[in-house]
Amino acid sequence: MTSPRRILALLCAAVVAFTIVSIPATANAAHQKGLHIGLVQFDSPGKDTGSNTSLNAEWVNIHNATSKPIQLKGYQVKDKAGHVYTFPSYTVGAGKNVKLHTGKGTNGKGHVYWGRAAYVWNNTGDTATLLSPSGAKKDSCSWKKTANGKKNCH
Repeated sequence: MTSPRRILALLCAAVVAFTIVSIPATANAAHQKGLHIGLVQFDSPGKDTGSNTSLNAEWVNIHNATSKPIQLKGYQVKDKAGHVYTFPSYTVGAGKNVKLHTGKGTNGKGHVYWGRAAYVWNNTGDTATLLSPSGAKKDSCSWKKTANGKKNCH
């Protein structure tokens, strides 16, 4: 017969083991702080047709991981080839994201548009860099070709 102490010890061990196994690996990874590049969809899903819909399916997600809103006016996103997008007056809320789409559209809640008629991000590899209005590098994210055309930059 098993003692109550032994049963309690086994139950505690089972709870600890379940907790460790049930936490996804990404939850254990450190999440970047401050304003940073969160995710890049560098290869528009489907065939690259050059349509505005296809261009807008290519985007960079900027994440504000602070507890205060940040005014992005003058911040820039650029690629290795020197294509540069400069944010207009746009405030990203605390803990919120703004998605910078390559094509044309109307800026609104959570979305801004580069207004380009051609793709920016190279599917075989590129680097997205986020610069402050003073030109200081805030973050960058590099990738090589992947099956899903996305790069998680956290």
